[in-house]
Amino acid sequence: MATRRESRERALGLCYELETRGLSADELLAGLAVAPDPYAETVVRGVDEHRLEIDALLTKLSEHWALERMPAIDRALLRIGSYEIGWEPDLPLAVIIDEAVELAGEYSTKDSGRFVNALLSRIAGELRA
Repeated sequence: MATRRESRERALGLCYELETRGLSADELLAGLAVAPDPYAETVVRGVDEHRLEIDALLTKLSEHWALERMPAIDRALLRIGSYEIGWEPDLPLAVIIDEAVELAGEYSTKDSGRFVNALLSRIAGELRA
């Protein structure tokens, strides 16, 4: 069984693929040679299901950053973090944000960690206030 961190990492790749290939979660997951673990699948389906709400929230709170200008990995991480903050209320905020920041540092630009941290903190204030 995968750790929550490994699940988020797999979900990151899959959410990135959702956007770049323009697929739904059902289409993407059906075409995989190896199914993701249950939590990664839950996150991918949740991000896909709530994408319009999540993107509206990201647009509202991103202050001078158009969603399409953000690096694609950052968008995927922000969507995952936003989904977890808004629709997985039992998960601790600190864990959600810390892991998103760590993944941003590992897979995106040198400034992405700070950006992801700040925006997810604003989203947490909005969704879990």
